[in-house]
Amino acid sequence: MKIPLSDRLLACCNYVRRGDRVADVGCDHGYLGIYLLTQGIARSVIESDVAEGPLQSAMRNAVKFGTKNKMSFHLSDGVQDIPRDFDVLVCAGMGADTIMSIIHHAYDWLADPKYRLILQCQSKRPELRQWLYDEGFRINRETLAKDGKFVYSIMEVVFDPGHGITPAETYITKQLLEDNHPLLPEYYARVKHGVELTIFGLRRANDDQLPIYETILSDLTAMEERIYGNRT
Repeated sequence: MKIPLSDRLLACCNYVRRGDRVADVGCDHGYLGIYLLTQGIARSVIESDVAEGPLQSAMRNAVKFGTKNKMSFHLSDGVQDIPRDFDVLVCAGMGADTIMSIIHHAYDWLADPKYRLILQCQSKRPELRQWLYDEGFRINRETLAKDGKFVYSIMEVVFDPGHGITPAETYITKQLLEDNHPLLPEYYARVKHGVELTIFGLRRANDDQLPIYETILSDLTAMEERIYGNRT
């Protein structure tokens, strides 16, 4: 049986190392964990969700695909009620505020270099990236995936205090430039257009944040040659 896994979730799986113990928070249907186990990538998977319905769905799918014996299931708000014996935490398909809240409420133990975080954010990505660096985390790798008509970024994050990120890099990170995914020009165009719309609104409102966003746009524009230069 083929596991119905989107390219977005498959990109998250690609950051999991062979033998990792995985915690999938907000597991929904459980397909991410099931895929990691059936492919022999993950050693074990902790599945958790804040709602009973998705958790029951994940359990049914685990039985269907024969992976239940390597999975545990937990009704939990974020990571509050799950075991801590995992190597990598996956938070996919959530807004930035939810991801930040999950990490914040477990910061006293989750801010540890032994954990890796795989984050796929649905909204407010610049705010999330800035917050991560403010809290001592660092983006180790970042890539892109398309799901329907939307292009999403997927980040591998580690706790490694002492690093910084520029305002423009909260929109297009060095790691995205290094990854150089075929979707990068499309993602960049959408990001740049969003900043241009913000500037248009700030100009009309005579907002004092205008110079900040004008600098961001200038720095983003300077990235264009690297993004488009080696493509045909």
